[in-house]
Amino acid sequence: MTKAQAATAPGPDERQPPFTLVRRDDPTFMPGRRDFLTYRDLGITAASDGRIRAQITSAKAGLTRPTGWHTHICEGQIVYMLSGWIDLAFEDETIRIEEGDSLYIPGGTPHNEIATSDTFDLIEISVPADMGTEPCEPPPGRRGEG
Repeated sequence: MTKAQAATAPGPDERQPPFTLVRRDDPTFMPGRRDFLTYRDLGITAASDGRIRAQITSAKAGLTRPTGWHTHICEGQIVYMLSGWIDLAFEDETIRIEEGDSLYIPGGTPHNEIATSDTFDLIEISVPADMGTEPCEPPPGRRGEG
């Protein structure tokens, strides 16, 4: 260790643990894209310096109308359904993801959430953490859909 490293290295009482723990009984909620959902932060964004976001998304009520065609500005988005279901429209098909299913959506992929169960919980992970959402035109063949 050089003198410069020794001078800036944290002392034993200043070191951060090599992990991040978020307790179930001490949740942190954050604002999100949809009014009818709650978003529970899992602490990954801060721990990864913004490289990854992980959250639990829960429905307060079922979807009453499609979200509209949109894309996410990110490298990718992963969804793991804990309970309930969501119907998603893509260019060539509509799928339902249910409890225990996982889905990877590459960044920039047009999609539209068109229906959900009355309640659901899912884990959502995105890279990077700051995932933007932009409306887009429906793909050809899907014109006239939400």
